[in-house]
Amino acid sequence: MAVPWYPRSWAALAAALTLLLVTGCGGDDVPPPTAESSSPAPGPPSGTPAQPTGSAGPDGGGSVEEDIQAAVSVTNTYWQTHWSQLFTGDYSPPRVTGAYDGDTPGTPVCGDAPLPDDNAVYCPDGDYIAWDMDLMRWGHARGDAWVYLVIAHEWGHAVQNRLDAGLVDLARELQADCLAGAVLFGAAQDGTLTFEDGDTEELADALTALADRTPWTDVSDHGDASQRVSYFSRGARSGVKSCLPNGIQ
Repeated sequence: MAVPWYPRSWAALAAALTLLLVTGCGGDDVPPPTAESSSPAPGPPSGTPAQPTGSAGPDGGGSVEEDIQAAVSVTNTYWQTHWSQLFTGDYSPPRVTGAYDGDTPGTPVCGDAPLPDDNAVYCPDGDYIAWDMDLMRWGHARGDAWVYLVIAHEWGHAVQNRLDAGLVDLARELQADCLAGAVLFGAAQDGTLTFEDGDTEELADALTALADRTPWTDVSDHGDASQRVSYFSRGARSGVKSCLPNGIQ
């Protein structure tokens, strides 16, 4: 993924992601994810080698830090641009605390608990988004689309925290995936993001790598790979409103 955007077939990209749901996703070589609590996505197992800071992704893109900065900008710009078309009230972005190392002393806290190792979170207490750089480097080594997905997903939790309770799905994690799909593909339509060759496969791979082993049954579950790709694809095809309860499917 890259900014600025150049014209590509957005509809074809959404269709390709849907096709990946039917034919199967990559990620068979992904180590078993570590289950974490509510908002955070499962990350790489402890001890997984991380890509060195500042190195370029395998697709020749920018460094992980550059892609993170771009993902934050693209995601916030989308919500700033479209909030008044979708919801009442004014849009206020969450704070971006950014990088931390969950394996060292002094890790930031959410409430009374330190932020989880090898993970990314939205913390309602403080209204901020943060990510362990080990998670971001590990995923960025698989493809730069990873960091866009993680940030758009956690931003989705911040959006949920700004909505009336009736607009928040019981399957909060899957709804955040749907919102992430709406944002990234909506940004492509807006002209602020481009999908490069292989990005749809990278997104499906990331959703698979970060999935639970079992289908969604509880509010804290992320859902299995098929469910995560399905919800992300719904948002990509039909936008933010399709992610809301009783939304357009």
